[in-house]
Amino acid sequence: MTEYTDYSLLAHNTFGMDVKAARFIEYKSEEELCAFLSSGGLRLPFLHIGSGSNLLFLSDYPGLILHSAVRGIETVAETGEWIELRAGSGVVWDDFVAYTVERGWYGAENLSLIPGEVGASAVQNIGAYGAEAKDLIVSVDTVEAGTGKKRRFSNAECRYAYRESIFKKELKGQYFVTGVTYRLSKRPVFRLDYGNVRAELEKEGAVPTLANVRRVIISIRKNKLPDPEVMGNAGSFFMNPVIPRSQFERLRGEYPDMPSYPLEGERVKVPAGWLIDRCGWKGKSLGPAAVHDRQALVLVNRGGATGRDVLRLAGEVVRSVQEKFGIAISPEVNVIE
Repeated sequence: MTEYTDYSLLAHNTFGMDVKAARFIEYKSEEELCAFLSSGGLRLPFLHIGSGSNLLFLSDYPGLILHSAVRGIETVAETGEWIELRAGSGVVWDDFVAYTVERGWYGAENLSLIPGEVGASAVQNIGAYGAEAKDLIVSVDTVEAGTGKKRRFSNAECRYAYRESIFKKELKGQYFVTGVTYRLSKRPVFRLDYGNVRAELEKEGAVPTLANVRRVIISIRKNKLPDPEVMGNAGSFFMNPVIPRSQFERLRGEYPDMPSYPLEGERVKVPAGWLIDRCGWKGKSLGPAAVHDRQALVLVNRGGATGRDVLRLAGEVVRSVQEKFGIAISPEVNVIE
């Protein structure tokens, strides 16, 4: 375990906010974390982070920030149909996806190139191109913040929903994720009909294979999303809103080209990026914070923006969408005061 004071978080948030933490601790094993917590070392305020790909810091953090360096991937169960892998919470998510694709295991390929670490996948229920982490997660290993005791949550106990989990709501800040067990299929299972994945494969004349699907999805993401090393961002800033089908039908009468994805229970998911684009925000800026010129779902730091600059822009975008469509969009990014 390593500890720092007055620690720069510039390398720990993809928005590129040059803020500091009063204390920063990185633990390398579940046992180190348990020992630290059971000794009473945790003090308020505290925050557990991954790679900071879903955070917007508004100012220096006055308390303790914890970060997992628990790594490694191991097989925990296997049959002729599937394999279960346990990955440490500090494993880079896309490294995990690459690991499964290289070995011919199906299920994670649509989640290629999503920034962040394995721990965040279980907290955020990350998703893209018709796939979500909850579809793969078997269990989540955690340590209770208040006691240092280990607890394993089943998939059902995590109460997953669209970009939601029990770790973001009822148990927020109460448990730290140390490892996640996923089940991958050994038999081909492709999701190609979300976005333009199938179209891109057909354009190339490529047959659906794990390697081809991963390559196409990486290409699509790189073409749509800015590199945070070049322009600070947290990927998709807003969640896609889910609205009643009756509301969608009314809106479609006025906007026939409005894209949608039907859900259970007479609900419809509408792409937030399309709504924001239709409000004229794509490429627009408020000072050094801007809406990306190729993907309206992404807010960017063009250089020198503060967290409050980005938050002000986000508020204006939310207001515009509400006024034009009567739809409330919400941030996917966690704002840290």
